[in-house]
Amino acid sequence: MHEAEGHVITAELKSGESYRGELFDAEDNWNVQLKDVTATAKDGRISHLEHIFIRGSCIRFLIIPDMLKNAPMFKRIDPKHKNKKFPMGVGGRGRAVAARASAKKGA
Repeated sequence: MHEAEGHVITAELKSGESYRGELFDAEDNWNVQLKDVTATAKDGRISHLEHIFIRGSCIRFLIIPDMLKNAPMFKRIDPKHKNKKFPMGVGGRGRAVAARASAKKGA
């Protein structure tokens, strides 16, 4: 989301309203602030707002510019990455994890 700051996005809410404007600020929980906003109500009425804050839990989806599709945030993690420190399924901390990992390698 942070990569889209400064770009024009569209947010559709669970209530059916949509807002299109420049992304001013984005938070990790999807709370967003837009400026120079065109608001479209459920019934199709259009209005212009200078600034709006949208709570992340109310957002159904966001439409972001295509140029951000190659941003690192949107890359999928390849599970077959060869330079992994631990094999799949081994996580956590401490000596027990290291022991399980070395036992799994030896088996």
